[in-house]
Amino acid sequence: MNVTDCYRVLGLKRNASLDQVKAAYRRLARQYHPDINPGDRYAHEKFIQLHQAYQVLLAAANFDRPASESPAPTPASTRGATPPTPKPPQKSSQNPPTKPKKTKISRQSKAPSFRDHPSLSDFEKQLKHRSYKQLQTLFGQKKFPRAIALIEGLASRLPQDTEIRQWQAVTYQRFGRHLIDRRTLSKARVYLKKSLRTDPHNRALWLEVERDFRRMENLLR
Repeated sequence: MNVTDCYRVLGLKRNASLDQVKAAYRRLARQYHPDINPGDRYAHEKFIQLHQAYQVLLAAANFDRPASESPAPTPASTRGATPPTPKPPQKSSQNPPTKPKKTKISRQSKAPSFRDHPSLSDFEKQLKHRSYKQLQTLFGQKKFPRAIALIEGLASRLPQDTEIRQWQAVTYQRFGRHLIDRRTLSKARVYLKKSLRTDPHNRALWLEVERDFRRMENLLR
């Protein structure tokens, strides 16, 4: 979605203020939240669109804001959870640069570390970094529907970044595991399979999903 589409999704005019954007997002997010509309596919997709539109407009507002001003606040669900964008490490002439670690599935509720895709603009890097922090927070709070809405919106906005697709697969897998904990096995199976389809060449992911499926089999015995 471009910026004009984002305003349209929130039911606002192109010149709407940031306060109007936040108010519209909160109102519509409450209306279409998956917890309020369980099993409603339209509401789920609408909620994803709302979240994506809000993230794009919020990032655009922060990107355009002068450095002397403070950044715009995050929505109520993540307020206080997103620290400033981390600065890249300084190069040192004494120590050789270390190789970036491969993305792995951690058993703790954390998103994998990130690396910037070379084709991303400064605006897109800022959007990715902020979403990464929010994803970490949502994992820790076990708010998986919101995490899915966030990562699907980000993947739609930055389809060229393969690492974001890895995050998306991890999010589906984590939600599937959470559903197993709640004994919602049929829905868990859907999200585990969706995880593998999203990142089919991730061996670590396959091992985790296989473990989840074995656990479901044991529960059905």
